[in-house]
Order: sequence, then structure tokens, then C-alpha cells
Amino acid sequence: MNSLIDRENRHLNYLRISITDRCNLRCLYCAPDGRIPRLPHSQILSYEEILRLVNIGIGLGISKIRITGGEPLVRKGAIDLLRRLTAIPQLKDVSLTTNGVLLEANAQRIFDAGIRRINVSLDSLQRERYAHITGYDMFDRVWAGIQRAHEIGFAPIKINIVAMRGINDDEIIDFGKLSLTYPFHIRFIEYMPIGNSRTRSRDQILAPEIQDRIQALGELIPVENGQNDGPARRFRIAGAPGEIGFISALSHHFCDRCNRLRLTADGKLRACLLSDHYEPFRETLRNGGTDEQLINIFKTAVSKKSAKHQLCSDDSQPVRDQMQGIGG
Repeated sequence: MNSLIDRENRHLNYLRISITDRCNLRCLYCAPDGRIPRLPHSQILSYEEILRLVNIGIGLGISKIRITGGEPLVRKGAIDLLRRLTAIPQLKDVSLTTNGVLLEANAQRIFDAGIRRINVSLDSLQRERYAHITGYDMFDRVWAGIQRAHEIGFAPIKINIVAMRGINDDEIIDFGKLSLTYPFHIRFIEYMPIGNSRTRSRDQILAPEIQDRIQALGELIPVENGQNDGPARRFRIAGAPGEIGFISALSHHFCDRCNRLRLTADGKLRACLLSDHYEPFRETLRNGGTDEQLINIFKTAVSKKSAKHQLCSDDSQPVRDQMQGIGG
């Protein structure tokens, strides 16, 4: 088997696929003021194009897939795509990231499609604040979706919180308490400056401070990461059914063990979330490109993957591309 191994000897076996740049929320750290430019339908990869790239990626060692957006559930046919992916025996892990707005109505179909692991973005447990952060009064729908997924048997259910100073950092303890009641994996994510958003670096609150606050709930007992786990540093409070994790892309970057590639909705392969460099697939796909040509695009992207993301440098610049187009 060919392998996607970069110059730092990192084996890139994880492909995150954005299937749409559309979203039914307008989160502060993702959406700019005013009208959000949308990709024309003609520029979005079809499901057949995505599946072709997945199968080529599998031949290069891809074994883990996560479907993202935008909000993936707003795209027609998304659940059928999930079903087709989970039916591929070479894929060891297929999961979904969603904002949860459409989760309650679709949870059973998603489960029946073979998905067991879901991530739900939830940046506040307070209804009015949730509306402020996301632009829409949807907290009750999201929480109902999480509860429905829990009832059906999804595991793990990961709840992703982008911690922002002066915006939701007073809820850190409340989010941590969820792990004492539910078997949820609570994930605190450092805010990263990506695209033109309504938040700034001054809103950052880094993982060490978050962890220090969480310890008020009790001793954080380290949990060993599994083979298919992401970069979160995982902990559990004694007796808790759930976990607490910290994703510290800035304060303790995990570039040295990054195993990810990202395919954007319009067919750009990005080797790093925090870099604007990409290799384009769409033109080759639609102009009769051979599998060998597509394999070479994968390999070119991997060969250019930097040792560290650009925000590690002293003269770092924010990523220019919009988050909803890149995928989470």
C-alpha cells in the first residue's frame, strides 16, 4: 500500500471532508458581518466525486473520515453519503461533526446509516447567550438533539466548546459539570483566528487557564488516547461517566503528531487547517483526470505540509479563508 507520509515522518491517515459551505447558524468566530459569500452549486464537489477521492485516499492509507461543513446536515443526501462511507470496509472510523440544529430530527437515520461517533458544537448552555453567539435562538433544539442522540446510543458524543474570554468563559465550570452527569466528552477548543470573523485574538483563553479553572471540580485524572483519537488531552474526574478534554492548537500545538488532511467543499486539499496553502482537485476531477493524477495531488499536498502551522511564528498572520468553507 502507498502511504501518505510527509517530510516529518507523520502518517496522514485522517481525512476531514467538508460537504458544504452552507450553515444554518452565524457564529461569532466563524461568520463575518454582513452577507456571507456562498459557493455556487457548480463549484461544490458531488458525492460521487467525494467518494472517488475517498477510495483513492484509502489506497494511500486513509482509514478515518469525518464529515463536516458548514453544517453537513443542510445538504440534501448527506445521510446517504454517510451510509455509503460506513459501508466501505477499509474505513475504520467514520464520524460526523454538526451544530446540532437538525440532529433531533435526523439522529435515528444517522445512527441507522452506521455512524456511532458525533461531535456537536455548543458554545453556551444559556439560551440567550447561545442566540448571541450563533445568531439564532436554537439552544433548545440543539440540546434536544444531543439528548436524542444519547437515548439512541451514540458513543462517544463529543461536545465542542470554543472558549472565548468575556463571551462564554464564565460557563467553563458548567460545561465541565456535564461530564459528571452524562457520558459526554466535553472538549474545550482554543479560539483560532481564521478568516474574517467578529472575534479577535483578544478573545482567546488558552487551555492551561481553562484546565486550571476546571480543576475546581476535582482532580483531573489523565485518560490515555486510543489509536483513532484526535489531539485532545483527555481527563476524567473520579467517578464521572464523561470526560473533559483540551484541544490546544496554540498554547501546546500538536503539529508533530498531526495526521490530518482536509478536503474543502469546493475540492481543495489542505494539509493544515491553519495554512492557506492547498492543492486543487476539482479541475482534474472534471477534466477526465486519471487516478494516478489524483494520487499525485494527494502526494503533493502531503509533501508541502509544514512542520508547524503558521500561527506558531512570531510574525503569524490569521488564516484568510473562511472557516465555514474549510470545514471544522
